[in-house]
Amino acid sequence: MSDEIRNDSGIEIKALYDASDLAGWNPEEKLGSPGSPPYTRGVYPTMYRGKLWTMRQYAGFGTAASTNERFKFLLDAGQTGLSCAFDLPTQMGYDSDHPRAEGEVGKVGVAIDSLADMRQLLAGLPLDKVSTSMTINSTGAILLLMYELVAEEQGVPASAISGTIQNDLLKEYIARGTYIYPPKPSMRIITNIFEYCAQHVPKWNTISISGYHIREAGSTAVQEIAFTIANGIAYVDAAIAAGLDVDAFAPRLSFFWNAHNNFFEEIAKFRASRRIWYKLMSERYGAKKEASKLLRFHTQVGGSTLTAQQPENNIVRVAVQSMAAVMGGTQSLHTNGYDEALSLPTERAARIALRTQQIIGYESGIADTPDPLAGSYFVESLTDEIERLAWEYIARIDEMGGAVEGIERGFQQDEIEQAAYEYAKSIDNDERVIVGLNKFQTEEPEFVVSASDPTLELGQRASLAEYKANRDQELVKSRLADLAEAARGTQNLLYPMKEALRANATLGEVSDALRDVFGVYQPGR
Repeated sequence: MSDEIRNDSGIEIKALYDASDLAGWNPEEKLGSPGSPPYTRGVYPTMYRGKLWTMRQYAGFGTAASTNERFKFLLDAGQTGLSCAFDLPTQMGYDSDHPRAEGEVGKVGVAIDSLADMRQLLAGLPLDKVSTSMTINSTGAILLLMYELVAEEQGVPASAISGTIQNDLLKEYIARGTYIYPPKPSMRIITNIFEYCAQHVPKWNTISISGYHIREAGSTAVQEIAFTIANGIAYVDAAIAAGLDVDAFAPRLSFFWNAHNNFFEEIAKFRASRRIWYKLMSERYGAKKEASKLLRFHTQVGGSTLTAQQPENNIVRVAVQSMAAVMGGTQSLHTNGYDEALSLPTERAARIALRTQQIIGYESGIADTPDPLAGSYFVESLTDEIERLAWEYIARIDEMGGAVEGIERGFQQDEIEQAAYEYAKSIDNDERVIVGLNKFQTEEPEFVVSASDPTLELGQRASLAEYKANRDQELVKSRLADLAEAARGTQNLLYPMKEALRANATLGEVSDALRDVFGVYQPGR
Protein backbone atom coordinates (compact mmCIF):
# COMPACT_ATOMS: atom_id res chain seq x y z
CA MET A 1 0.00 0.00 0.00
CA SER A 2 1.25 3.47 -0.88
CA ASP A 3 2.16 5.89 1.93
CA GLU A 4 0.47 8.64 -0.07
CA ILE A 5 -2.75 10.00 1.45
CA ARG A 6 -5.20 12.17 -0.47
CA ASN A 7 -8.38 13.75 0.78
CA ASP A 8 -11.76 13.55 -0.95
CA SER A 9 -10.78 16.27 -3.45
CA GLY A 10 -7.62 14.41 -4.40
CA ILE A 11 -5.33 16.87 -2.60
CA GLU A 12 -2.25 15.10 -1.23
CA ILE A 13 -1.95 15.36 2.55
CA LYS A 14 1.63 15.58 3.80
CA ALA A 15 2.82 13.63 6.81
CA LEU A 16 3.77 16.88 8.57
CA TYR A 17 3.06 20.58 8.12
CA ASP A 18 5.34 23.25 9.54
CA ALA A 19 6.28 26.91 9.11
CA SER A 20 7.83 26.24 5.70
CA ASP A 21 4.37 25.48 4.31
CA LEU A 22 3.38 29.08 4.99
CA ALA A 23 6.59 30.75 3.85
CA GLY A 24 5.72 34.17 2.46
CA TRP A 25 2.13 33.78 3.63
CA ASN A 26 0.54 37.10 4.59
CA PRO A 27 -2.04 36.72 7.39
CA GLU A 28 -3.51 40.19 6.80
CA GLU A 29 -4.15 39.38 3.15
CA LYS A 30 -5.31 35.80 3.67
CA LEU A 31 -7.10 36.08 7.01
CA GLY A 32 -7.94 39.49 8.35
CA SER A 33 -10.09 39.48 11.46
CA PRO A 34 -13.47 37.79 11.88
CA GLY A 35 -16.11 40.08 10.41
CA SER A 36 -13.55 41.85 8.21
CA PRO A 37 -12.25 41.33 4.64
CA PRO A 38 -11.55 38.84 3.18
CA TYR A 39 -13.89 37.10 5.68
CA THR A 40 -11.86 33.89 5.78
CA ARG A 41 -12.40 33.83 9.55
CA GLY A 42 -16.14 34.40 9.45
CA VAL A 43 -18.69 37.01 8.42
CA TYR A 44 -19.31 38.42 11.92
CA PRO A 45 -16.76 39.74 14.44
CA THR A 46 -17.72 37.59 17.43
CA MET A 47 -19.46 34.77 15.53
CA TYR A 48 -21.11 32.51 18.15
CA ARG A 49 -20.05 34.24 21.39
CA GLY A 50 -23.17 36.38 21.42
CA LYS A 51 -25.56 34.08 19.56
CA LEU A 52 -25.26 30.51 18.33
CA TRP A 53 -26.01 29.52 14.76
CA THR A 54 -29.66 28.91 13.85
CA MET A 55 -30.47 25.29 14.63
CA ARG A 56 -32.79 23.84 12.00
CA GLN A 57 -34.14 20.34 11.49
CA TYR A 58 -35.52 19.44 8.10
CA ALA A 59 -39.17 18.35 8.36
CA GLY A 60 -41.86 17.48 5.87
CA PHE A 61 -44.20 14.60 6.61
CA GLY A 62 -47.03 13.82 4.23
CA THR A 63 -49.71 16.29 5.24
CA ALA A 64 -49.48 19.89 6.32
CA ALA A 65 -51.07 19.00 9.66
CA SER A 66 -48.51 16.30 10.51
CA THR A 67 -45.63 18.54 9.46
CA ASN A 68 -47.01 21.33 11.64
CA GLU A 69 -46.98 18.89 14.56
CA ARG A 70 -43.30 18.06 13.89
CA PHE A 71 -42.45 21.77 13.65
CA LYS A 72 -43.98 22.36 17.08
CA PHE A 73 -42.23 19.29 18.52
CA LEU A 74 -38.87 20.62 17.30
CA LEU A 75 -39.50 24.17 18.53
CA ASP A 76 -40.43 22.78 21.93
CA ALA A 77 -37.17 20.78 21.89
CA GLY A 78 -35.16 23.98 21.41
CA GLN A 79 -34.91 24.34 17.64
CA THR A 80 -34.47 27.99 16.61
CA GLY A 81 -35.50 27.90 12.94
CA LEU A 82 -37.80 25.85 10.72
CA SER A 83 -36.79 23.93 7.60
CA CYS A 84 -39.42 22.44 5.31
CA ALA A 85 -39.20 19.56 2.83
CA PHE A 86 -41.83 19.26 0.10
CA ASP A 87 -43.02 16.17 -1.70
CA LEU A 88 -42.02 15.51 -5.30
CA PRO A 89 -45.29 16.65 -6.93
CA THR A 90 -45.06 20.00 -5.09
CA GLN A 91 -41.45 20.38 -6.22
CA MET A 92 -42.41 19.61 -9.83
CA GLY A 93 -45.48 21.86 -9.97
CA TYR A 94 -48.19 19.18 -9.90
CA ASP A 95 -51.22 19.09 -7.63
CA SER A 96 -51.88 15.91 -5.67
CA ASP A 97 -54.73 14.97 -8.04
CA HIS A 98 -52.51 15.01 -11.14
CA PRO A 99 -51.86 11.58 -12.71
CA ARG A 100 -48.10 12.12 -12.43
CA ALA A 101 -48.45 12.62 -8.68
CA GLU A 102 -49.85 9.14 -8.11
CA GLY A 103 -47.83 7.20 -5.55
CA GLU A 104 -45.67 10.21 -4.66
CA VAL A 105 -48.02 12.39 -2.60
CA GLY A 106 -46.44 13.13 0.77
CA LYS A 107 -43.68 10.55 0.30
CA VAL A 108 -40.49 12.64 0.56
CA GLY A 109 -41.97 15.76 2.13
CA VAL A 110 -45.18 17.63 2.70
CA ALA A 111 -47.82 18.03 -0.02
CA ILE A 112 -48.78 21.69 -0.55
CA ASP A 113 -51.44 22.19 -3.20
CA SER A 114 -53.21 25.30 -1.96
CA LEU A 115 -53.40 28.19 0.45
CA ALA A 116 -55.47 25.92 2.71
CA ASP A 117 -52.49 23.54 2.99
CA MET A 118 -50.15 26.44 3.74
CA ARG A 119 -52.51 27.67 6.47
CA GLN A 120 -52.38 24.24 8.09
CA LEU A 121 -48.62 24.04 7.75
CA LEU A 122 -48.09 27.37 9.54
CA ALA A 123 -50.96 27.23 12.05
CA GLY A 124 -49.98 28.52 15.47
CA LEU A 125 -46.39 29.34 14.49
CA PRO A 126 -44.88 32.75 15.36
CA LEU A 127 -44.08 33.87 11.80
CA ASP A 128 -42.75 37.24 12.97
CA LYS A 129 -40.23 35.51 15.26
CA VAL A 130 -39.15 32.25 13.60
CA SER A 131 -37.31 32.06 10.27
CA THR A 132 -38.34 29.37 7.81
CA SER A 133 -36.18 27.72 5.18
CA MET A 134 -38.06 26.07 2.32
CA THR A 135 -36.21 23.61 0.11
CA ILE A 136 -38.05 24.46 -3.08
CA ASN A 137 -36.80 25.51 -6.49
CA SER A 138 -39.01 25.46 -9.60
CA THR A 139 -42.09 26.38 -7.55
CA GLY A 140 -40.17 28.54 -5.06
CA ALA A 141 -41.99 31.75 -6.02
CA ILE A 142 -45.36 30.08 -5.45
CA LEU A 143 -44.47 28.76 -1.99
CA LEU A 144 -42.97 32.12 -0.97
CA LEU A 145 -46.13 33.95 -2.01
CA MET A 146 -48.33 31.42 -0.20
CA TYR A 147 -46.21 31.94 2.92
CA GLU A 148 -46.55 35.71 2.57
CA LEU A 149 -50.33 35.51 2.08
CA VAL A 150 -50.81 33.31 5.15
CA ALA A 151 -48.58 35.61 7.21
CA GLU A 152 -50.73 38.57 6.15
CA GLU A 153 -53.86 36.65 7.19
CA GLN A 154 -52.24 36.17 10.62
CA GLY A 155 -51.55 39.90 10.87
CA VAL A 156 -47.81 39.62 10.17
CA PRO A 157 -46.66 42.02 7.42
CA ALA A 158 -44.38 40.82 4.64
CA SER A 159 -41.68 43.15 5.97
CA ALA A 160 -41.56 41.13 9.22
CA ILE A 161 -41.26 37.57 7.90
CA SER A 162 -37.84 36.02 7.45
CA GLY A 163 -36.49 32.86 5.88
CA THR A 164 -35.06 31.39 2.72
CA ILE A 165 -36.27 29.73 -0.44
CA GLN A 166 -33.71 27.58 -2.17
CA ASN A 167 -34.69 28.91 -5.62
CA ASP A 168 -31.52 27.53 -7.24
CA LEU A 169 -32.47 26.12 -10.62
CA LEU A 170 -29.01 25.83 -12.11
CA LYS A 171 -28.00 23.12 -9.65
CA GLU A 172 -31.22 21.29 -10.56
CA TYR A 173 -30.01 21.00 -14.16
CA ILE A 174 -26.59 19.89 -12.89
CA ALA A 175 -27.37 17.46 -10.11
CA ARG A 176 -30.92 17.04 -8.85
CA GLY A 177 -33.51 17.14 -11.63
CA THR A 178 -36.54 18.92 -10.13
CA TYR A 179 -36.67 21.54 -12.87
CA ILE A 180 -39.76 22.47 -14.87
CA TYR A 181 -38.99 25.27 -17.31
CA PRO A 182 -35.94 25.80 -19.55
CA PRO A 183 -33.01 27.82 -18.11
CA LYS A 184 -33.89 31.25 -19.55
CA PRO A 185 -37.44 31.54 -18.15
CA SER A 186 -36.21 29.96 -14.92
CA MET A 187 -33.58 32.69 -14.61
CA ARG A 188 -36.28 35.27 -15.29
CA ILE A 189 -38.40 33.99 -12.40
CA ILE A 190 -35.35 33.99 -10.11
CA THR A 191 -34.49 37.61 -10.89
CA ASN A 192 -38.18 38.54 -10.52
CA ILE A 193 -37.98 37.09 -6.99
CA PHE A 194 -34.86 39.16 -6.25
CA GLU A 195 -36.66 42.33 -7.31
CA TYR A 196 -39.95 41.51 -5.56
CA CYS A 197 -38.35 40.65 -2.23
CA ALA A 198 -36.07 43.70 -2.28
CA GLN A 199 -39.25 45.79 -2.43
CA HIS A 200 -41.67 43.80 -0.27
CA VAL A 201 -39.96 41.05 1.77
CA PRO A 202 -36.63 42.60 2.77
CA LYS A 203 -35.71 40.03 5.45
CA TRP A 204 -36.12 37.07 3.10
CA ASN A 205 -33.08 35.31 1.61
CA THR A 206 -34.13 35.16 -2.03
CA ILE A 207 -31.90 32.26 -3.01
CA SER A 208 -29.86 29.58 -1.34
CA ILE A 209 -27.21 28.89 -3.95
CA SER A 210 -26.78 25.24 -3.27
CA GLY A 211 -23.71 23.08 -3.32
CA TYR A 212 -25.41 20.53 -1.12
CA HIS A 213 -27.05 18.57 -3.93
CA ILE A 214 -23.99 18.88 -6.13
CA ARG A 215 -22.04 17.14 -3.37
CA GLU A 216 -24.80 14.57 -2.83
CA ALA A 217 -24.56 13.74 -6.55
CA GLY A 218 -20.92 12.77 -6.02
CA SER A 219 -18.80 15.90 -6.45
CA THR A 220 -15.64 16.60 -4.51
CA ALA A 221 -15.44 19.42 -1.97
CA VAL A 222 -13.57 21.58 -4.49
CA GLN A 223 -16.19 20.95 -7.18
CA GLU A 224 -18.97 21.70 -4.69
CA ILE A 225 -17.82 25.25 -4.02
CA ALA A 226 -16.50 25.92 -7.54
CA PHE A 227 -19.65 24.87 -9.41
CA THR A 228 -21.91 26.53 -6.85
CA ILE A 229 -20.06 29.83 -6.91
CA ALA A 230 -20.09 29.69 -10.73
CA ASN A 231 -23.88 29.38 -10.47
CA GLY A 232 -23.84 32.36 -8.12
CA ILE A 233 -21.97 34.35 -10.76
CA ALA A 234 -24.66 33.45 -13.30
CA TYR A 235 -27.43 34.66 -10.96
CA VAL A 236 -25.65 37.94 -10.27
CA ASP A 237 -25.04 38.47 -14.00
CA ALA A 238 -28.71 37.75 -14.79
CA ALA A 239 -29.95 40.15 -12.12
CA ILE A 240 -27.65 42.93 -13.33
CA ALA A 241 -28.74 42.27 -16.94
CA ALA A 242 -32.35 42.63 -15.74
CA GLY A 243 -31.51 46.13 -14.51
CA LEU A 244 -31.02 45.46 -10.80
CA ASP A 245 -28.24 47.18 -8.88
CA VAL A 246 -25.88 44.65 -7.32
CA ASP A 247 -26.18 46.22 -3.87
CA ALA A 248 -29.98 46.03 -4.05
CA PHE A 249 -30.10 42.22 -4.13
CA ALA A 250 -26.67 40.79 -3.23
CA PRO A 251 -27.07 41.19 0.56
CA ARG A 252 -29.93 38.66 0.49
CA LEU A 253 -28.05 36.00 -1.46
CA SER A 254 -27.13 33.01 0.66
CA PHE A 255 -25.39 29.67 0.10
CA PHE A 256 -26.02 26.09 1.16
CA TRP A 257 -23.09 23.77 1.77
CA ASN A 258 -22.74 20.09 2.54
CA ALA A 259 -20.59 18.74 5.36
CA HIS A 260 -18.89 15.38 4.89
CA ASN A 261 -16.59 13.34 7.11
CA ASN A 262 -13.15 14.66 6.13
CA PHE A 263 -13.04 17.11 9.01
CA PHE A 264 -10.23 19.47 8.02
CA GLU A 265 -11.10 19.46 4.32
CA GLU A 266 -14.62 20.62 5.15
CA ILE A 267 -13.42 23.41 7.45
CA ALA A 268 -10.96 24.59 4.80
CA LYS A 269 -13.70 24.46 2.15
CA PHE A 270 -15.99 26.74 4.13
CA ARG A 271 -13.19 29.23 4.78
CA ALA A 272 -12.06 29.26 1.14
CA SER A 273 -15.59 29.81 -0.14
CA ARG A 274 -15.95 33.04 1.84
CA ARG A 275 -12.67 34.38 0.49
CA ILE A 276 -13.60 33.57 -3.12
CA TRP A 277 -17.01 35.27 -2.88
CA TYR A 278 -15.52 38.38 -1.26
CA LYS A 279 -13.02 38.73 -4.07
CA LEU A 280 -15.67 38.21 -6.76
CA MET A 281 -18.12 40.71 -5.33
CA SER A 282 -15.42 43.29 -4.67
CA GLU A 283 -13.37 43.03 -7.84
CA ARG A 284 -15.67 41.65 -10.54
CA TYR A 285 -18.89 43.39 -9.51
CA GLY A 286 -17.64 46.43 -7.61
CA ALA A 287 -20.18 45.99 -4.81
CA LYS A 288 -20.17 48.93 -2.43
CA LYS A 289 -22.13 47.53 0.50
CA GLU A 290 -20.07 45.27 2.73
CA ALA A 291 -23.16 43.07 3.17
CA SER A 292 -23.05 42.32 -0.57
CA LYS A 293 -19.63 40.71 -0.16
CA LEU A 294 -20.50 38.29 2.64
CA LEU A 295 -20.92 34.62 1.83
CA ARG A 296 -23.48 33.61 4.45
CA PHE A 297 -24.35 29.94 4.40
CA HIS A 298 -26.50 27.17 5.81
CA THR A 299 -25.00 23.71 6.23
CA GLN A 300 -26.60 20.30 6.21
CA VAL A 301 -24.61 17.24 7.11
CA GLY A 302 -24.12 14.72 4.33
CA GLY A 303 -27.11 12.53 3.61
CA SER A 304 -25.06 10.42 1.21
CA THR A 305 -22.59 9.61 4.01
CA LEU A 306 -25.25 7.89 6.11
CA THR A 307 -25.31 4.11 6.05
CA ALA A 308 -28.24 1.75 6.43
CA GLN A 309 -25.77 -0.71 7.98
CA GLN A 310 -25.24 -0.08 11.72
CA PRO A 311 -27.30 3.12 11.54
CA GLU A 312 -26.31 4.25 15.05
CA ASN A 313 -22.83 4.91 13.62
CA ASN A 314 -24.45 7.83 11.79
CA ILE A 315 -24.79 9.69 15.10
CA VAL A 316 -21.00 9.94 15.22
CA ARG A 317 -20.76 10.92 11.54
CA VAL A 318 -23.31 13.68 12.09
CA ALA A 319 -21.39 14.97 15.12
CA VAL A 320 -18.09 15.12 13.21
CA GLN A 321 -19.69 16.87 10.26
CA SER A 322 -21.53 19.32 12.52
CA MET A 323 -18.33 20.27 14.33
CA ALA A 324 -16.67 20.94 10.98
CA ALA A 325 -19.56 23.20 9.97
CA VAL A 326 -19.39 25.17 13.20
CA MET A 327 -15.62 25.48 13.13
CA GLY A 328 -15.98 26.58 9.51
CA GLY A 329 -18.37 29.38 10.49
CA THR A 330 -21.85 28.32 9.35
CA GLN A 331 -24.84 30.62 9.97
CA SER A 332 -27.34 27.80 10.36
CA LEU A 333 -27.14 24.03 10.57
CA HIS A 334 -29.31 21.00 9.94
CA THR A 335 -28.31 17.67 11.45
CA ASN A 336 -29.69 14.49 9.89
CA GLY A 337 -31.40 11.75 11.85
CA TYR A 338 -29.33 8.59 12.22
CA ASP A 339 -32.12 6.53 10.60
CA GLU A 340 -32.47 8.58 7.40
CA ALA A 341 -30.76 5.98 5.23
CA LEU A 342 -33.79 3.81 6.03
CA SER A 343 -36.80 6.13 6.36
CA LEU A 344 -38.05 9.56 7.29
CA PRO A 345 -36.54 10.35 10.71
CA THR A 346 -38.42 9.19 13.78
CA GLU A 347 -38.98 11.65 16.64
CA ARG A 348 -36.21 9.93 18.60
CA ALA A 349 -33.73 10.34 15.75
CA ALA A 350 -34.73 13.98 15.20
CA ARG A 351 -34.29 14.75 18.89
CA ILE A 352 -30.80 13.15 18.98
CA ALA A 353 -29.85 15.13 15.87
CA LEU A 354 -30.93 18.38 17.50
CA ARG A 355 -29.25 17.48 20.79
CA THR A 356 -26.03 16.95 18.81
CA GLN A 357 -26.09 20.62 17.80
CA GLN A 358 -26.98 21.72 21.31
CA ILE A 359 -24.12 19.74 22.88
CA ILE A 360 -21.67 21.25 20.39
CA GLY A 361 -23.04 24.72 21.03
CA TYR A 362 -23.31 24.64 24.81
CA GLU A 363 -20.80 22.05 26.00
CA SER A 364 -17.88 21.68 23.58
CA GLY A 365 -16.27 25.13 23.78
CA ILE A 366 -16.00 25.22 19.97
CA ALA A 367 -18.28 28.26 19.84
CA ASP A 368 -16.25 30.30 22.33
CA THR A 369 -13.95 31.94 19.79
CA PRO A 370 -14.24 32.56 16.03
CA ASP A 371 -12.27 30.39 13.62
CA PRO A 372 -10.25 28.56 16.28
CA LEU A 373 -8.01 26.84 13.70
CA ALA A 374 -6.76 30.09 12.13
CA GLY A 375 -2.99 30.04 11.69
CA SER A 376 -2.73 26.24 11.64
CA TYR A 377 -0.04 25.24 9.16
CA PHE A 378 -2.24 22.44 7.88
CA VAL A 379 -5.57 24.26 7.77
CA GLU A 380 -4.20 27.40 6.15
CA SER A 381 -2.28 25.40 3.53
CA LEU A 382 -5.38 23.33 2.79
CA THR A 383 -7.61 26.43 2.59
CA ASP A 384 -5.23 28.01 0.08
CA GLU A 385 -5.08 24.86 -2.04
CA ILE A 386 -8.85 24.39 -2.11
CA GLU A 387 -9.25 28.03 -3.09
CA ARG A 388 -6.65 27.67 -5.87
CA LEU A 389 -8.31 24.59 -7.35
CA ALA A 390 -11.77 26.16 -7.11
CA TRP A 391 -10.57 29.26 -8.99
CA GLU A 392 -9.24 26.97 -11.74
CA TYR A 393 -12.72 25.48 -12.21
CA ILE A 394 -14.37 28.92 -12.12
CA ALA A 395 -11.94 30.14 -14.80
CA ARG A 396 -12.74 27.15 -17.03
CA ILE A 397 -16.48 27.80 -16.68
CA ASP A 398 -15.96 31.50 -17.39
CA GLU A 399 -14.10 30.55 -20.60
CA MET A 400 -17.13 28.50 -21.70
CA GLY A 401 -19.36 31.54 -21.30
CA GLY A 402 -20.59 30.85 -17.78
CA ALA A 403 -22.46 28.25 -15.76
CA VAL A 404 -25.48 28.03 -18.08
CA GLU A 405 -23.28 27.35 -21.10
CA GLY A 406 -21.30 24.80 -19.09
CA ILE A 407 -24.52 23.03 -18.09
CA GLU A 408 -25.71 22.93 -21.69
CA ARG A 409 -22.40 21.34 -22.68
CA GLY A 410 -22.66 18.87 -19.78
CA PHE A 411 -19.33 19.98 -18.31
CA GLN A 412 -20.29 20.13 -14.64
CA GLN A 413 -22.39 16.97 -14.94
CA ASP A 414 -19.50 15.03 -16.47
CA GLU A 415 -17.02 16.21 -13.82
CA ILE A 416 -19.38 15.17 -11.01
CA GLU A 417 -20.09 11.81 -12.63
CA GLN A 418 -16.37 11.05 -12.86
CA ALA A 419 -15.78 12.08 -9.24
CA ALA A 420 -18.71 9.94 -8.07
CA TYR A 421 -17.36 6.95 -9.99
CA GLU A 422 -13.89 7.31 -8.47
CA TYR A 423 -15.37 7.58 -4.97
CA ALA A 424 -17.58 4.51 -5.39
CA LYS A 425 -14.67 2.55 -6.85
CA SER A 426 -12.48 3.41 -3.86
CA ILE A 427 -15.11 1.91 -1.54
CA ASP A 428 -15.57 -1.19 -3.69
CA ASN A 429 -11.78 -1.70 -3.77
CA ASP A 430 -11.53 -1.24 0.02
CA GLU A 431 -9.17 1.70 -0.52
CA ARG A 432 -11.63 3.81 1.49
CA VAL A 433 -13.03 2.46 4.76
CA ILE A 434 -16.70 3.05 5.55
CA VAL A 435 -17.25 1.62 9.02
CA GLY A 436 -19.98 -0.99 9.05
CA LEU A 437 -20.25 -1.02 5.27
CA ASN A 438 -17.02 -2.49 3.92
CA LYS A 439 -15.20 -3.03 7.21
CA PHE A 440 -16.17 -3.91 10.79
CA GLN A 441 -19.46 -5.45 9.63
CA THR A 442 -21.82 -7.09 12.12
CA GLU A 443 -25.03 -9.06 11.97
CA GLU A 444 -27.83 -6.53 11.63
CA PRO A 445 -30.78 -6.63 14.05
CA GLU A 446 -34.18 -5.61 12.74
CA PHE A 447 -34.48 -1.84 12.79
CA VAL A 448 -37.69 0.08 13.51
CA VAL A 449 -38.37 2.69 10.82
CA SER A 450 -40.96 5.39 10.32
CA ALA A 451 -43.94 4.05 8.34
CA SER A 452 -45.89 6.03 5.74
CA ASP A 453 -49.68 6.32 5.84
CA PRO A 454 -51.25 4.52 2.85
CA THR A 455 -54.45 6.61 3.15
CA LEU A 456 -52.63 9.94 3.00
CA GLU A 457 -52.89 10.41 -0.77
CA LEU A 458 -56.64 9.78 -0.84
CA GLY A 459 -57.18 12.27 1.96
CA GLN A 460 -55.05 14.92 0.29
CA ARG A 461 -56.92 14.51 -2.99
CA ALA A 462 -60.29 14.75 -1.23
CA SER A 463 -59.24 17.97 0.52
CA LEU A 464 -58.06 19.40 -2.79
CA ALA A 465 -61.33 18.53 -4.52
CA GLU A 466 -63.27 20.34 -1.77
CA TYR A 467 -60.96 23.37 -2.06
CA LYS A 468 -61.51 23.59 -5.80
CA ALA A 469 -65.28 23.18 -5.47
CA ASN A 470 -65.64 26.09 -3.02
CA ARG A 471 -64.08 28.94 -4.98
CA ASP A 472 -65.00 31.43 -7.68
CA GLN A 473 -64.03 29.44 -10.78
CA GLU A 474 -64.35 32.37 -13.16
CA LEU A 475 -62.11 34.51 -10.98
CA VAL A 476 -59.49 31.76 -10.86
CA LYS A 477 -59.64 31.39 -14.64
CA SER A 478 -59.28 35.14 -15.12
CA ARG A 479 -56.30 35.45 -12.76
CA LEU A 480 -54.51 32.51 -14.41
CA ALA A 481 -55.07 34.14 -17.82
CA ASP A 482 -53.50 37.34 -16.45
CA LEU A 483 -50.48 35.33 -15.33
CA ALA A 484 -50.09 33.66 -18.73
CA GLU A 485 -50.32 37.05 -20.44
CA ALA A 486 -47.64 38.44 -18.12
CA ALA A 487 -45.41 35.44 -18.90
CA ARG A 488 -45.64 36.28 -22.59
CA GLY A 489 -44.46 39.81 -21.79
CA THR A 490 -41.67 41.16 -19.61
CA GLN A 491 -43.28 42.22 -16.32
CA ASN A 492 -42.42 40.79 -12.92
CA LEU A 493 -44.38 37.54 -12.63
CA LEU A 494 -44.78 37.51 -8.86
CA TYR A 495 -47.52 40.14 -8.86
CA PRO A 496 -50.00 38.29 -11.11
CA MET A 497 -48.90 35.02 -9.49
CA LYS A 498 -49.84 36.38 -6.06
CA GLU A 499 -53.26 37.50 -7.31
CA ALA A 500 -53.93 34.06 -8.80
CA LEU A 501 -53.07 32.41 -5.48
CA ARG A 502 -55.17 34.95 -3.57
CA ALA A 503 -58.09 33.93 -5.82
CA ASN A 504 -57.46 30.31 -4.67
CA ALA A 505 -55.64 29.00 -7.72
CA THR A 506 -53.58 25.93 -6.82
CA LEU A 507 -49.85 25.38 -7.10
CA GLY A 508 -50.38 23.04 -10.06
CA GLU A 509 -52.65 25.49 -11.88
CA VAL A 510 -50.16 28.35 -11.50
CA SER A 511 -47.35 26.07 -12.69
CA ASP A 512 -49.43 24.92 -15.67
CA ALA A 513 -50.12 28.53 -16.71
CA LEU A 514 -46.36 29.09 -16.92
CA ARG A 515 -45.70 25.66 -18.47
CA ASP A 516 -48.07 26.52 -21.30
CA VAL A 517 -46.02 29.64 -22.10
CA PHE A 518 -42.46 28.58 -21.25
CA GLY A 519 -42.56 24.88 -22.08
CA VAL A 520 -40.74 22.13 -20.20
CA TYR A 521 -36.98 21.65 -20.19
CA GLN A 522 -35.76 18.53 -21.99
CA PRO A 523 -32.05 17.85 -21.31
CA GLY A 524 -29.93 17.26 -24.35
CA ARG A 525 -32.42 18.82 -26.77
